[in-house]
Amino acid sequence: MFSNTTIVAIQCVALIAKNQKGKPITHEEISQNINISTSYLSKILTTLVKSGILLAHRGPSGGFILASPPEFITLLDIVEACEGKILGDYCTETLDIDKVCNYHKAMLDIRTSLIKKLKEWSIAKILEKPIPDKSIYDRVNCKMKCLRKSLK
Repeated sequence: MFSNTTIVAIQCVALIAKNQKGKPITHEEISQNINISTSYLSKILTTLVKSGILLAHRGPSGGFILASPPEFITLLDIVEACEGKILGDYCTETLDIDKVCNYHKAMLDIRTSLIKKLKEWSIAKILEKPIPDKSIYDRVNCKMKCLRKSLK
């Protein structure tokens, strides 16, 4: 549904939220836990900093922290930071929804529902149950497996 960049961005924000405990999380810690190249990670972290989701700290004890508490960072924030505003695939823009075709109505409905659901899911809510139950853990391809262990 979303690009790999967006999925990795969600993983980064969730990993930082779970582990920051008053100190920045380093680029290396994030890269090792998510298992992606440092250059690709740099691109994603820069996007998250520019969008105001993360703050970057320079220096030997530097790294990344959340710009807001995790309950105020939504999946919509991250998706739009990585992919841009969610736009509808409409026939034409109009305020008179009763006069458009059903395809237009369907796309408006889908866009509205998607935005609503992405706003409902915060990083804090994701962290309430970050990984699947042990009984199915090995059988599913969970995108949040990077949250299994806490950083040292």
